[in-house]
Amino acid sequence: MAVKVVDASAVIAIIFAEPAAETIAPQIRGATLFAPALLLFEIVNACVTKLRRQPELRDEILEAFAIQAGLAIETAEVDHAGVLALAERFRLTGYDASYLWLAGRLDAELVTLDGPLGRAATALRP
Repeated sequence: MAVKVVDASAVIAIIFAEPAAETIAPQIRGATLFAPALLLFEIVNACVTKLRRQPELRDEILEAFAIQAGLAIETAEVDHAGVLALAERFRLTGYDASYLWLAGRLDAELVTLDGPLGRAATALRP
């Protein structure tokens, strides 16, 4: 079974049934998924943003948020010095660089909708 790292953009697309979910779902199907522990904070933040922008959709947003509890994504700690080095090298946020670091550590594909992060991941893969 393939091991893949999923970032917040990919997971959020899935749980909120965004159009990009159609491209993400086949990429992660059947894989063992990992993410840095910060993934859950990023999902919460996306949910809060959606609630503020669309309060009339509160029930639907909270229902979608509940989906994340059922996703089989293993969280892992990262080496913060390594994350810092990657963030500096690829001009990423520390958050994005943590997904990149974990993908490198696990020798796994990084599944993301984030352009700069995806390009950095491609640059690191042989």
